[in-house]
Formats: sequence, C-alpha cells, structure tokens
Amino acid sequence: MKETYLTNARIIDPKNNLDEIGGLIIDTKGSIKAVGKKVANGNLPSSANKIDLNKKVLIPGVVDMRVFVGEPGYEYKENFRTLSDAALSGGVTSVVSMPNTSPTIDNVSMVDFLKRRGRDKSKINIFPAATLTKNAEGKQMTEFGLLKRKGIIAFTDGVKTVQDPQVMTRIMNFASQSGSLIMQHAEDNILSKDGLINEGEISTRLGLKGIPFLAEKIIVERDLSFLEEYFCRYHISQISSEKTISVIKKAKKDGKIFTTGVSINNLSLNENDIGDFKTFLKLSPPLRTEKDRRALVESVNDGTIDVIVSDHKPQDEESKRLTFAQAATGATGVETLLPLALELFHNKSIKIKQLIAAITTNPAKILGINKGNLDKGNDADLCVIDINKPWIVNKDKLKSKSKNTPIENRKLQGQVLKTFVKGELSYEV
Repeated sequence: MKETYLTNARIIDPKNNLDEIGGLIIDTKGSIKAVGKKVANGNLPSSANKIDLNKKVLIPGVVDMRVFVGEPGYEYKENFRTLSDAALSGGVTSVVSMPNTSPTIDNVSMVDFLKRRGRDKSKINIFPAATLTKNAEGKQMTEFGLLKRKGIIAFTDGVKTVQDPQVMTRIMNFASQSGSLIMQHAEDNILSKDGLINEGEISTRLGLKGIPFLAEKIIVERDLSFLEEYFCRYHISQISSEKTISVIKKAKKDGKIFTTGVSINNLSLNENDIGDFKTFLKLSPPLRTEKDRRALVESVNDGTIDVIVSDHKPQDEESKRLTFAQAATGATGVETLLPLALELFHNKSIKIKQLIAAITTNPAKILGINKGNLDKGNDADLCVIDINKPWIVNKDKLKSKSKNTPIENRKLQGQVLKTFVKGELSYEV
C-alpha cells in the first residue's frame, strides 16, 4: 500500500477535540501517520498519492452498536457481505452484531463460526455480541468467561429482555467480577404483551394494542436499582420515552455510572408517521409522541444519552407486507444512520461535535475498542462526507439485502463520499 495523503478537509474528531481544516496521512500499513492542520498541500512529497477533499468533512469511521445480521439462519434477510456493503455506503466501519440468529450466539463454537464468516465475507470490523442467557430465553446465563475469552465484546439478549430479577442480579453480579459489558433491551413483557405501537391516541384510533412507556421505564428503574448493589458495565440499548429520561437523569445525579443509547428512528420519527398502518414503521421500542422525540433529541445534545444506533434489523418483503399485527418488527438503517443523524445538525437540534461523538467516540469508549477516533497509529478507519449534499432515499438503491427502510423517499442533506477501512478505500460514490 502506498502512503496516501488526504488534504484540504474539515477534520472533526471529538475524542481529540479536533474541528479544523487540515489533512491526514495514511501510512503503508493502513494506519494514521499524522492528522491536523500541519498536514497541508505545501509540505507533501511530490510523488505522494494525494486526494484533495475540497473542504469536505473527514470523521472517524462510524461505530454502530446495534446491528442484526442474518447469518446464521436468516441469510435471506441479510448476510455479512450485504451488511458490509450497506455499512460502508453509510460510513460505518465497525458494528456490534446482535446474537439473535438461528442458532443463537450463546456458545464458543458459534462464536468461532461467526468470526470466520465475518472475516471471510466482510470488509468492516465485526464485533460480535453473545446472549445474556441460553438461547435468549431469560432463564440460565451463558458462560460469560469462556465467551469473553473467545472475543465476545458484549452480552445482550438483543430483542428480548431478561424478565426474571433473580437471573438479572446473577448476571450483573458476574459481570461486575468479570468486567463484562451488559446491554439490556428494556421492555417489560407483561406490560407490553401483544402491544404493537405506542399506547395513546394513535393506537386507539388505529385499533391497535399499545405499548405503554411504563414497560420501558419499569425495567430501567429495576436494573438501575440492581446497579447499586452490583456495579458493572451496564448499557441501556435504546430508550424511547421522556419518562425514562427523567429516571436516567436522576440516577446519574445520584452518581450511578452507566450508559444509554437511542435509535436514530426514535430521534427522527414519531407515532404520527405510522399513518395508515405503515408496517415498515413497526419498531421496537415503538415510535412514541413528538414530545418524547424532542426530549430524546435534547438528551443527546446535553449528553444524557451517550450513543445513537441504527438498530439495523432487515426483514424480507413477505414478512412486512402483512397486516400490522402480523408483520415482522424492525427496519434497515445502517446505511442511513449518518445522513439521518446529520438532519438533526442541519435543523439545529444537536451540535455537530456532539452528534459525531454519539456515533464514533462514545460507542467505542463504551465497548472498550480503539475505534471511533483519529489517534496516530490507529487503523485508518475513516469517512468523508459532503455535509450539505441533498439526496432522496430510494429503497431500490440501498445496498442492504432487505429494503424495509422506514424513511423511503425522505429528503436528506449530507452524503457519504468515501469510506476507508484500515487505510483501504472500501467505498466511493
């Protein structure tokens, strides 16, 4: 690999508090050799491989903490190759893959399979998560120690919540001793049973059973109470309501240490967007009120919420083109995460550095991986964006194998131009 010089870029790196015009040098090993305003056109070797970025924005590769991939068992929805292509087109260079596959990722042999497939078929960095409990059934905890030694980065039951408080205390106790990261999907099964969308006026009008905000809030309150006794690395995967935010703020004020995520869908859409039973907007957690959405946006801006995720959950067309009650839950999102997030910057809802931190620096820090920054010596995982370029989401042009985007025909401002992984140009418009 030849040394590559990216020049004349607006470099934004929240970890190193960078927001300046400058350049970046990728060395022959695909690592970052130098970065910042000192890297300028005037002092580069004439024989260098130079790319003038014309004041476009250069950021670390996006780290997406919540991505579902179809392998093994659901390859007809997504596989590592199509996930990789979709991620790169959205500037995403690292993902945490959820363990809700068939069979589930809950034993060492499945981890070996996953790592092999990811390495052979994907160009991005795959960080696998394993289930908290065997087969994600919420009854018996998995072998955290063995799985962690095999390279598992976090433990989560993905789309399911550990309901049994005794099992959850056992998990948190062991996690505190082993330093394992717990990622909880917060939803009480009894309160949310048979629920399809947010409980309220819209659910009543559409005649659909609602999921109350209490289903989320009660699990968050329970787990944060456990955190007083069993201090561990605890992360709430994604929250959706204003009431949950108040619980999180109080807990942080009381000195509890934990982190929180939110789906880009809950930041950009609300329950009104469901219209007349749009099944592509059947999500978990559900889209809630505009008041909830605004509270979530505010909480990203003030740092209460640490991370924004895509919650990329591809579904085949047949499982979405059903009645709302029968349709599968989830939406694709890995390739629109960054452009959709930039919408929140353009409408002055979230500061640019805070926004970039929520999809690069913060998730990497929570996961304990050396990604999401432009430190010298690190892999050159980078993303170049035209922050002002308008475009329209067309599901037929998406790289993901499944096309169940909740934002079909949405006008966005900000497009990924180039994505580098380990110094290699892996995607270019």
